[in-house]
Amino acid sequence: MLRLGRREFGEHEPVIMAIVNRTPDSFYDQGATFRDEPALARVEQAVAEGAAIVDIGGVKAGPGEEVDAAEEIRRTAGFVAEVRRRHPDVVISVDTWRHEVGEAVCEAGADVLNDAWGGVDPRLAEVAARYGVGLVCTHAGGAEPRTRPHRVGYDDVMADVLRVTVGLAERAVALGVRRDAVMIDPGHDFGKNTRHSLEATRRLDEMVATGWPVLVSLSNKDFVGETLDRPVKERLVGTLATTAVSAWLGARVYRVHEVAETRQVLDMVASIAGHRPPAVARRGLA
Repeated sequence: MLRLGRREFGEHEPVIMAIVNRTPDSFYDQGATFRDEPALARVEQAVAEGAAIVDIGGVKAGPGEEVDAAEEIRRTAGFVAEVRRRHPDVVISVDTWRHEVGEAVCEAGADVLNDAWGGVDPRLAEVAARYGVGLVCTHAGGAEPRTRPHRVGYDDVMADVLRVTVGLAERAVALGVRRDAVMIDPGHDFGKNTRHSLEATRRLDEMVATGWPVLVSLSNKDFVGETLDRPVKERLVGTLATTAVSAWLGARVYRVHEVAETRQVLDMVASIAGHRPPAVARRGLA
């Protein structure tokens, strides 16, 4: 069982986390949801299309304009409060590595802290424990926030992913974070080249075997673009293929831009696996 906010998710229930960027320079939507009105509309659409979680981010993952903690809080905390007011049952996640931001968004009503930079600020897990919220523990290969990998190497990339993510998860529980609110993330593209991300996907069942719920953030990422030689706006097919493989291997949570398309992929995989009946089953019965 995975328990986040007011929601409980069963072992075979795939969960969609919709991306809502509160940044003017996001790599995919180029700031389309930086202002409040389009961002709130994005939340409405994502929930209608089947997202159980919205993941709100106030800082672009890659290099760019410097954003200090105060500005990150300005971009996220008030928005979290408004989403909480409008959607009392939706799970609200905030993508941050800073404990100061974690404090502010938890006060505003966040349910999950999505630490995409691998515990670079160890106090963030302490905030999660103190507020009783969930935590995403990610492998970032020791990279500093907002940096790109350069000639990074691993003797065994999945062994390193397991060592880091399971270690972060166990530390979080020791600090007081609920075990059923902790997820681990292989961190596609973070501290990795394309071959590393492909191998992490291929061996995702090793993460699933740890017993921690696995979150994957695959949507339109560079490893998909490089694998297929496609620009950002032409990576949906590759993303959905990677999503299907990840679902078959047992991932639980999917951080995505395209909610409706992802919902269909996850429902199809769940039905093939025998965890979900067909929505309609008339063929051969009429």
